[in-house]
Amino acid sequence: MKKLKILFICSYPPRQCGIATFSKDLITSLKNSFGASMDIEVCALENDCCDIDEYPTEVSYIIEAQKLNSFFKVADKLNEREDIGMVCVQHEFGLFGGEYGSHLVAFLLRLNIPISCVFHTVLPNPDLKRLKVMQALDELSEKFIVLTNRSAEILEKDYSIEKNKIKVIPHGTHIVLWKEQQALKEKYGFQNKMVLSTVGLLSKNKGIETTLRALPKVLNNFPDTIYLVLGKTHPEVVKNDGETYRKSLMELVNQLSLNENVIFINEYLELKTLLEYLTLSDIYIFSSKDPNQAVSGTFAYAMSCGNPVISTPIPHSRECLDPSTGILLNGFEDASEISNAIVDLLKQPTLRTSMGKNAFTQMRAFSWENVALAYADVFQEYLKNQKPLEFVLPTIKTEHIENMTTNFGILQFSSFDEPDPSFGYTLDDNARALITMLMYYEQKASEKTLQLIEIYLNFMAVCQQENGEFYNYVDYSQHFTSQNNEVNLEDSNGRAIWALGYLLSEASQLPEHLVIKAESCFKKAFPNITNFRSPRALGFVLKGLYFYQKNRTETTCTAIAQKLADELLRIFHISADNQWEWFEDYLTYANSVLPDALLYAWRITKDQRYREVAEITFDFLLSQYFMKGQITVVSNDGWFHKRNKRVFYGEQPIEVAYTILSLDLFYKVTQKKKYAQQLHTAFSWFLGNNHLQQIMYNPVNGGCYDGLESENVNINQGAESSICYLMARLIVEKYPLGIKQTIMPPNIKIWNELGAIKTRN
Repeated sequence: MKKLKILFICSYPPRQCGIATFSKDLITSLKNSFGASMDIEVCALENDCCDIDEYPTEVSYIIEAQKLNSFFKVADKLNEREDIGMVCVQHEFGLFGGEYGSHLVAFLLRLNIPISCVFHTVLPNPDLKRLKVMQALDELSEKFIVLTNRSAEILEKDYSIEKNKIKVIPHGTHIVLWKEQQALKEKYGFQNKMVLSTVGLLSKNKGIETTLRALPKVLNNFPDTIYLVLGKTHPEVVKNDGETYRKSLMELVNQLSLNENVIFINEYLELKTLLEYLTLSDIYIFSSKDPNQAVSGTFAYAMSCGNPVISTPIPHSRECLDPSTGILLNGFEDASEISNAIVDLLKQPTLRTSMGKNAFTQMRAFSWENVALAYADVFQEYLKNQKPLEFVLPTIKTEHIENMTTNFGILQFSSFDEPDPSFGYTLDDNARALITMLMYYEQKASEKTLQLIEIYLNFMAVCQQENGEFYNYVDYSQHFTSQNNEVNLEDSNGRAIWALGYLLSEASQLPEHLVIKAESCFKKAFPNITNFRSPRALGFVLKGLYFYQKNRTETTCTAIAQKLADELLRIFHISADNQWEWFEDYLTYANSVLPDALLYAWRITKDQRYREVAEITFDFLLSQYFMKGQITVVSNDGWFHKRNKRVFYGEQPIEVAYTILSLDLFYKVTQKKKYAQQLHTAFSWFLGNNHLQQIMYNPVNGGCYDGLESENVNINQGAESSICYLMARLIVEKYPLGIKQTIMPPNIKIWNELGAIKTRN
């Protein structure tokens, strides 16, 4: 089988235009997601003769778009190759020579390679010549990709393209952290200013003059308002008209006495700078004059940076904007309507913040990482005898966990990626964090990691009471809450035993004072463990006992481990039958801990009964979790009861991570390859191999999203989720096999509807 190779035909940097930027972002994301398992080359489109040495290494060919013979020469060269699986054309009528870009049709007629076409603009009501060009492209292409639902409707109704040939994949966006607005305003000298912005290569269709005419009324109400016009004049505009348009805008600024309030930044901005300008903005203004502009990358970027947007009603904004994310204007070139909208939002800071958060949430589904998954599915669907794609393991990052950690412990919840101190701390999270950072320390020892380990251990010591038991809930002011007397804390105490035992198993690698403290806490808690009744508490304790005695000659733990394991066997025999080989009449949370614990009990006692039941129950659990090349764990919206219909969705990272922990253990003990393979499949859930085909981790800070719902991802990044993702990531690091990407039909609603995040109220 051949490795998948895709050739993109597109404009490409250093050429400056929207499709060049789009193509670069998409290709970069595909490479980051699939690495060496997908080869990508580029055939760059140029209007003039250009030296290929001016392009990056992925550019193998150049077509001079106005010369038909240039298309033919490249087509002939491509036909000589057998390694290219598909050609992906980034289409805009102005990119290709000939009437309505007809040179592209001639090129594709000559080409003997499967074609997919991405249409960035689809114009309604075509004349006969445009219709014939599009229908010819239809005949020559395997798939049409469009960026909005409106474009798909036009293709179907106005061009008679079959619906099943069209796939909607939205414009990608870059993941940024939630607003560091004030710090960025200070960085760029805009402190104490209300910042409006518009981004993009300047041309008359941008409608900047309409916003300028709206500003006097805005300044009458908010004199400290600044309007940033970010971007160079479009190169094609400069070629034909010079800087006439920019000069006209500057003259208008003078006429309206706006010199102190309008700033033109005449640069082609680097991505980092562009995103910073958007992040510091209070409102984004999109004033396009073209009602047929199908999509705007800068519009999408602004929403993804958490900007409330005021926009003219192009198809893209009509699909994305609603009263929760911004203001959709009724028409075009209406300065009065724009000024009223700006003033209305500037008067309502709470509404602006709410709109920004909703926009930030809404656009996360369309991150370039998720868009890359959708394109990869298209490529694989139409290619035969190609090796399956393999995910690239993300870089290990601890930034978010560090950000969630105070000098006292790790906070429980976050709002997006920002710690939310109002919910305080838990023993549960700090115990998990202790285990995870110990695992990280094994792979990458550092003083910073040791400091985190000490913080989490100290927190556990604070939670331990005189009788050796642990409290779980601590508020931000470091006081125990009433919850500790209202809920059963057995599972929390069991987790503490697991964490302390794990630390003591690493004693030889750690400073003595940490070992002494952990030993003291463990021994103080030890007399209580035989009182536990919760199956999961028993499971956590058995894990802790195994690690505690791992490097010791004493056999103190053996008898207790046998007693606890016998209790798990007892409840197994009560609930299990031929159809339900499990410890309880339901599957709930932390399920894999139970077979996991029995396998650890076997390691301690060598009692074969424990291993046998461990393997039986674990295989039963896996049979419920793995289907169609994916892991689908029990929903937190409803436990899975014996003989009842299972509820799906509402999947949490902790359940996936605990399953990965257990797969690691069972593979080490049994050496059965199926466990290693399922471990990779389970981890791919974080990388987008799930029913939404969306990533569950944040590649910017290493955090993890809180839940995979039926139609959306909960993009808060609480401690539990982020710790468990890192735990899983550290485990999969030890498995060299590639993580294959499985083609699954995504829940189509993620592209057709923008589901609202389910957040804590």
